[in-house]
Amino acid sequence: MGNVLTVNELTMDFGGLRAIAHLDLTVGEREIVALIGPNGAGKTTFFNCITGIYEPTAGAIGIAPPGGKNRWINGLKPNAVTALGIARTFQNIRLFGGMTVLENVMIGRHCRTRAGIVGALFRDAGTQREEQETVDRSYAILERLGLAESVNELARNLPYGTQRRLEIARALATEPFLLLLDEPAAGMNPRETAALEELILRIREREKVSILLIEHDMRIVMSLSHRIVVLDYGEKIAEGTAAQIWENEAVIKAYLGEDFNAHA
Repeated sequence: MGNVLTVNELTMDFGGLRAIAHLDLTVGEREIVALIGPNGAGKTTFFNCITGIYEPTAGAIGIAPPGGKNRWINGLKPNAVTALGIARTFQNIRLFGGMTVLENVMIGRHCRTRAGIVGALFRDAGTQREEQETVDRSYAILERLGLAESVNELARNLPYGTQRRLEIARALATEPFLLLLDEPAAGMNPRETAALEELILRIREREKVSILLIEHDMRIVMSLSHRIVVLDYGEKIAEGTAAQIWENEAVIKAYLGEDFNAHA
């Protein structure tokens, strides 16, 4: 299996500040890669570069969807990146609180629909079929993620952990081959965190996606990841398996701390 994401020499400057410096990173097909490091290390900036929110100062971002064509995506707008098969969640939940659970997921299907303004106005047979297909596929995603019972609930009324799950469901509605999760366990209690860990593994298997994960919960990182990439001040200081990372002196000094116990 090849790489679905290849990043070469990625650099991101904000004025005189270098947030990311010459970063190389790959994600393989159906691989889970974790990106870790101290606050301000450049992790979310990296996600923003991949998804088109920022245009990198230098470097190249390439994608190779399974069975699809290889291409560079530098300079593409976020909606174009999503349409190509890259979806993400955010550190701060960005649901539409006044919409139902189903409606939030249906919004994620927008990049896969074809009906234009004329279809929306006159609601021809093709538009109606597409709308029903959107409802059916969105509901199926909710079923797979254990959210079907909340289908008509307003998103803002859901428990925090369920909102996190719904944001992942909306991302999956775009039919990605690569899913970027930005601190999905932030603010979760231990029970919610354990359920999230099971969900991520299930998504990888059932949806056949690759996952790039930013997370501070090292138990999740160590148990889920095939590889871990460590950033510090925008530079990659280490890369390897969980066993290699927790024994890396540079990582312990910069991030994990001398008291870190990988087996705790």
